[in-house]
Amino acid sequence: MFTKTIKQYTKAPYNHSSISFDKELKELYSFGRKNPRNPLYGGFIKEDIFNGTYKLYPQTTCAVYELIVTERQIEKMRRIILLFEKNKDRMIYNLFGVIGVAFKEPLEPWGSYFCSQFVSELLERSGIRLWDKIPALVTPDDFRRSDKIALIYEGPLLAYPCLKQ
Repeated sequence: MFTKTIKQYTKAPYNHSSISFDKELKELYSFGRKNPRNPLYGGFIKEDIFNGTYKLYPQTTCAVYELIVTERQIEKMRRIILLFEKNKDRMIYNLFGVIGVAFKEPLEPWGSYFCSQFVSELLERSGIRLWDKIPALVTPDDFRRSDKIALIYEGPLLAYPCLKQ
């Protein structure tokens, strides 16, 4: 219901963002459901394409984008990810922030992110700025519309050619 409501409001084809450090999506991070059956209990997560939420929704479609970055930017992102992992029990899903996006009013309680806010902040803190807006107003559709990243796959997630079980 939560996902359908967002999709209905945004009219965008996708309503979730994650970041991966490999084409096989083995290292996939985001803010989302900690319990696959409860969309309201969320926080920082390491996603697993074959288990968890994705296992409940095997028909999930996706778009995979590639962004060329430097080794230094990757190192920065990995250090930031380690901080998120270290503090994951204090990190929560920014449900109010999602509502704030609808009103173009950023809501940023400490330790609270929604998926696209997290990915955008991670990129920005690593020296990569894709938009002229703050991370708390970035939506998953902004990634789709960016001319700074390249689409490498779109279709059923489990049909993504680079996946290895």
